[in-house]
Amino acid sequence: MPNELQSLSVLFQNRLFRIPDYQRGYAWKHEQLVDFWEDLLNLHEDRYHYTGLLSLKAVSRKEMHQWHEDEWLLDIGYKPYHIVDGQQRLTTFSILMHEIVSIVKNAPENKDKPDEGIFLGYESLKDIKAKYVLRKRPPQKIVTTYLFGYETDNPSSEYLKYKVFEEPFGGTVFETFYTKNLKYAKSFFANNLRAICESEGIDGIEHLYKKLTLRLMFNLHEIEDDYDVFVAFETMNNRGKKLTNLELLKNRLIYLTTLFDNDQLDTRDKEQLRNNINDAWKEVYYQLGRNQDASLSDDDFLRAHWITYFQYSRKRGDDYIRFLLSKFSAKNVFEKFTITTQVEGSEPLTDFEASDDDDDVTDVMPELESILVSKLTPKEINDYVNSLKKLAEFWYYSYFPSDSTSLTDGEKVWIDKLNRVGIGYFRPLVVASLASATSTSPTERITLFKAIERFIFLSFRFGGFNASYKSSDYYNKARDVLWNSTTLTSVTDDLNTTLNKDLAALIASFITRTDRRFDSGEGFYGWRELRYFLYEYEYELATRNNLQKVDWNMFTKVEKEKITIEHILPQTPTKSYWRNQFRQYTADEIKLLSASLGNLLPLAQSINSSLQNDGFPDKKNPSSSGRRGYVNGSHSEIEVASEDAWTAQNILDRGMLLLKFMESRWRFSFTDEQKTHLLHVQFVGDKRAEVPELTIEEALPVKQRSLPDTTRDLSDRHYLRYDFWSNFVEYCKTHGRGEDIASRKPSYDDWYDVTIGSRDYIIFFQLVRKKILRIGLYVYHPESFARLDSLKAEIEEAYGEKLEWYTSREKSTAKRILHSLDADIHNPELYQQHFQWLITQLDKLKVTLERLDTGSSRE
Repeated sequence: MPNELQSLSVLFQNRLFRIPDYQRGYAWKHEQLVDFWEDLLNLHEDRYHYTGLLSLKAVSRKEMHQWHEDEWLLDIGYKPYHIVDGQQRLTTFSILMHEIVSIVKNAPENKDKPDEGIFLGYESLKDIKAKYVLRKRPPQKIVTTYLFGYETDNPSSEYLKYKVFEEPFGGTVFETFYTKNLKYAKSFFANNLRAICESEGIDGIEHLYKKLTLRLMFNLHEIEDDYDVFVAFETMNNRGKKLTNLELLKNRLIYLTTLFDNDQLDTRDKEQLRNNINDAWKEVYYQLGRNQDASLSDDDFLRAHWITYFQYSRKRGDDYIRFLLSKFSAKNVFEKFTITTQVEGSEPLTDFEASDDDDDVTDVMPELESILVSKLTPKEINDYVNSLKKLAEFWYYSYFPSDSTSLTDGEKVWIDKLNRVGIGYFRPLVVASLASATSTSPTERITLFKAIERFIFLSFRFGGFNASYKSSDYYNKARDVLWNSTTLTSVTDDLNTTLNKDLAALIASFITRTDRRFDSGEGFYGWRELRYFLYEYEYELATRNNLQKVDWNMFTKVEKEKITIEHILPQTPTKSYWRNQFRQYTADEIKLLSASLGNLLPLAQSINSSLQNDGFPDKKNPSSSGRRGYVNGSHSEIEVASEDAWTAQNILDRGMLLLKFMESRWRFSFTDEQKTHLLHVQFVGDKRAEVPELTIEEALPVKQRSLPDTTRDLSDRHYLRYDFWSNFVEYCKTHGRGEDIASRKPSYDDWYDVTIGSRDYIIFFQLVRKKILRIGLYVYHPESFARLDSLKAEIEEAYGEKLEWYTSREKSTAKRILHSLDADIHNPELYQQHFQWLITQLDKLKVTLERLDTGSSRE
């Protein structure tokens, strides 16, 4: 049994390499390619690099019945091998070698030269290709044999030949989960080789070629004929880039086909069963990789199929693959045995996301369940792989229904809705229903999809139930649908009955969770499902008007033109329109109005944040801002634009309209009291004393009043700061502190400093964003800070508060000592409270320093 270190130049001498059908495809991605490339670049030409184990299994001539174009090489001394372990590295080497040949051949200095006239070191390009890439059968050279490749019954075989090695006349070549990786590797090496060629010329490529072929050393290990090659494959591939469960299962099933005796499975049936397994996996990987922009998870698919094919019990982690590998095991070919599974403790499927503010749920210790697994028959394997093959296409359409030519428009619409709302653990049920198309009608399926969407929205998005609520019930119903032991109508009825029983609890939970969002200041804007809800309302208007203006992608993409949710009445209304329109309401009431459901509007075009404060007439139809107004936007925008003004009553009315839509769309009812409570604007309509209309000067935005000249580019936050400091200065002057505190003019800055008679430091005030009011000591020199730091305990005791001493940058000469307070800084109703706090803390800090810091240089 050979077991020695060999370079690639020795390894490829008279050997023919094929990746067998039980192997996975090419799995290396960017990270592994970068590691390989950097190892190669950093390797000295006079040193060796251990590349790892390469396990090969010699293939007999009778096993080569599918190698039709390759047998001629055996007649001239080549020996065929299956690659059991190391195919990822050999595939990478072969792709890189082809790209080296390509870039050298296409170099300007080699233009019009034949391969035998182009040299890399002391080898011609013709010899390099013949040694590492391909050989043509003489004399006609019609037959091309690649020295490395896949067995022919594999999509990657065609892709490698025609797309990577660029053999002409390939016809249609299908892409799969794995061919994308082959494509990326080819592009990766082509780009990096081009960069070397541009910086170092062909000499750089030659150095790389020598290191690749002479200095990468493999530990070669040949597996004997009597060695269990399939077990070796599973064991060896648990190193490195781990096999996915789907890859592992394929190997196991092919292995099992070799164990049945001829009484159970004759040679022809064994071959057919093995072909069926390969065909199933070929279809699965085609469907999983069918969408070039969004490959689907193979483990997710395998787990979902397991849920619909076998009896489901709640699992943790990947117990499902342990079940499958226990069932499809060598031991089970020969006898019955018992396996133990967990009953409780579920984790939802990975495409299910629980709401961020779901209540914590206490874990329950799992119970154990014993299952007697019957002796395995060839038919069970065949039925299982055929089911995998069948469901793969429906799995794909559950994600991308528009690609189907058999689904009705109604089915596509509702599957899209399920994906938008977050289909979660219902995907297996949807897939099973699609697979039942021959025995069910589109109407039955659409009715089921509607019930699922209603259940998901109300149970999880609206009521905040735990993500796995009722999951085992509907996993098992997915299996019942697949095996025709229940009807879609029965499942639909169960969903609606279960949900209707829960409605009172769901409504109460929604109200409680909404209250929490208003307590945090976000209101309905903080509801995670707001976009889905407002999109559904927009979709309703579009259906009514028979014209779609926005699609869901605009609600979810991150580009500049994405949908934004706007507060019609701004959160900080500084423009004159809003100051006059809502003059009878307090600042707290305005915050509630701004965060209420009726004030939130999806915009079909992002706008600059500075424009979001515009008055309602300008938002409806901007005159000079250069952006679209509501009148040119979505159906929701146009509906709002039909109003003459935007008042508190408009916010209340639109909120009631949206809640009425919610009731109608998801078929439930609030009480009038519940709706009023949810909107949090019960004060609208209260009789109040008439508030005189603001004067022109009072109603002007702060930014339009008499302000200091500046060349700075100012935003709303600058004007809010100026408003705070100008009122602060006025307050100090009217309260006898004009001389010592209000000696400087207000500014747009976030800070305001006050001298206190020391050459070592000053006191400053600061507005940190919108939520932190701060007083601090700005200490000019390190020695002054060190002196104060030595008095830290005494200063804090005298001042009466803990201070922040070490927030300044380490290299900064000046240091800051801080005291911060959480505050709603720009609420005018709280200004007097903020001003008094600043003055009080200044006096306390000044007295403390005068008493304790005797080493300060006084003015």
